[in-house]
Amino acid sequence: MITEFPQGIHDKLKYYVYLYIDPRNNEVFYVGKGQKNRVFAHLKEKSDKEKVMRIKEIQNDGFEPRIEILVHQLDDETAKRVEASVIDLLGLDKLSNLSRGYESRTYGRMSVDQIIAIYSADKVEIDDECILINISRTFRYGMTNIELYDATRSAWVIGNRKEKAKYAIAVYQGTAQEIYEIAGWFKNNSTMNTRKIEERDMEDERWEFVGQIANNSVRMKYLYKDVSAYVGTQNPIRYINC
Repeated sequence: MITEFPQGIHDKLKYYVYLYIDPRNNEVFYVGKGQKNRVFAHLKEKSDKEKVMRIKEIQNDGFEPRIEILVHQLDDETAKRVEASVIDLLGLDKLSNLSRGYESRTYGRMSVDQIIAIYSADKVEIDDECILINISRTFRYGMTNIELYDATRSAWVIGNRKEKAKYAIAVYQGTAQEIYEIAGWFKNNSTMNTRKIEERDMEDERWEFVGQIANNSVRMKYLYKDVSAYVGTQNPIRYINC
């Protein structure tokens, strides 16, 4: 098996994005970027990382991982973005990568509605009883509906005014990402949640709501609109008309 490039190839390759593929089922299990002989470095790693364990498993079965260069002759910045895009496309749940990649929270995979909202979202006046919830700590583009819901509804230090709100608006970078009709509030961690509850979220008396996506007439008023005028700088919770 090749474990390094021949002399003289490094300068021609520049930066590149590479794939590790399991020959037993042809699944890509790792995406990386680098230069020179970086692509071969994982073959020599000794750790309990998932990619290393996968390589050992393949070798124990009498095979070697298949290594492919996806694209080369890139600069460092472009290689980082291509790597992140490929991870977004394949899905982190199907890879042994530990993170989504360079700036994918801001520039990664997203819908065309979200793209338009980033660069030309219309400002909107909120005339319903709402709670704006800034989810910058947990948000990423490409979240599933349930991931976005659970990131929005839990878990918050919030006062009695919450009972007056009809809707909760998930906000990221000043843009409304989804609108939920609130059915009720419960003590933190007392309802089913797909999101891993962080230790800091268990320390204070926090609350979570249950609900559903708002009806279409309300949703279309605010979805992907610019609500930055209502968003505070410190507290992630902001009451509107409550």
